[in-house]
Amino acid sequence: MKFVKMQGTGNDFVVIDGRKEDLSGVNLSELGIKLCDRNFGIGADGLLIASPSSSADIKMRVINSDGSEAEMCGNGIRCFAKYIYESMENKKELISVETLSGIVIPTIIDYKGKAALVEVDMGVPKEKKKARVIKYDAVLVSMGNPHCVIFTDDLNKIDISSEGPAIENDKMFPNRTNVEFVQVSGKKEITVKVWERGSGETLACGTGACASVVAGVLTGRLERDVLVHLPGGNLDIELGEDEHVILRGPAETVFEGEIK
Repeated sequence: MKFVKMQGTGNDFVVIDGRKEDLSGVNLSELGIKLCDRNFGIGADGLLIASPSSSADIKMRVINSDGSEAEMCGNGIRCFAKYIYESMENKKELISVETLSGIVIPTIIDYKGKAALVEVDMGVPKEKKKARVIKYDAVLVSMGNPHCVIFTDDLNKIDISSEGPAIENDKMFPNRTNVEFVQVSGKKEITVKVWERGSGETLACGTGACASVVAGVLTGRLERDVLVHLPGGNLDIELGEDEHVILRGPAETVFEGEIK
């Protein structure tokens, strides 16, 4: 099976092209666990599967490293869009992608036939509400997938390895949730640490960065155009006046190979 290893701000993925590989009869959950294992597999936060779509240019499925399937992935779709764009014979800079959370349309910023940068209209947040989660005041935001955003004055005081899974699996979230701890540096700048549902602590989360900005605007902490610092790099998030969330950031191909 041929694969491409990609990353977006350190959030890494194995991409399998189901248009070229025969995945019929393959248990994708088991495949995701196997390929994402960093000791016995390729190693990644998630597995991205490309397949034909009847409603868009292409379909993307996201399998987390624990075998669960995610509705959407912001860093993943940038990597996915870069892969699809660079494998197209007749390239187009707007690519419609079918996901479990609906059709998403990344925009490719081309440089010499390659996707130098990817901008994604993540749509309008499907849910925004304040809540009390365990010991924290939080903002719950759905970007097609669930997020629990918690603001803190000092990220260094957060033990994400214990707090993250406790919140992810809290009974308030029957389908579990992603968790973001956010420290505000100014009206246009934040730092975020992520506990990702199904993957654990990751270097970045695109939908998590979007949810953090939405929560910051909702609570009056942030303006609508924000630079988000994550352990793996920076993302630029804009919440438009039409409430659409725009995600901008890099996507890189790390290596290609085959696995038996």
